[in-house]
Amino acid sequence: MRIGTLAAATGTTTKTLRFYEQAGLLADPPRTPGGYRDYPADVRDRVGFIRSAQAAGLSLAEIRDVLAIRDGGYTPCGHVTELLGRHLADVEQRIAELDATRAKLRELARTASATDPATCTEGDICRILNSG
Repeated sequence: MRIGTLAAATGTTTKTLRFYEQAGLLADPPRTPGGYRDYPADVRDRVGFIRSAQAAGLSLAEIRDVLAIRDGGYTPCGHVTELLGRHLADVEQRIAELDATRAKLRELARTASATDPATCTEGDICRILNSG
């Protein structure tokens, strides 16, 4: 299957497919006598996997590792479980940090709404932010 057909079938672009090749996620496909890429049909599933893994937050390096495990004849389930656990922990930490930032911003917003600018002195850079 030519690159344009594969791109259409997987919801990607030809540029993305070439990038996947350069990144080592897809093997260089055989070429037609005219020099066009001629992907085997099973590459469609591999591209679908790559896109699903990206949507789950895996980096291209992590995806390449998972594919290497599978290409080596092993099941990558244990490795994927570890990756997902780490990513989930990172996301939960970022959410906690964002929750703390939101609480601080709400506190500052309340201070700002109760602050009369006429009462600010020259020595204050910004009493609203200094109060927090």
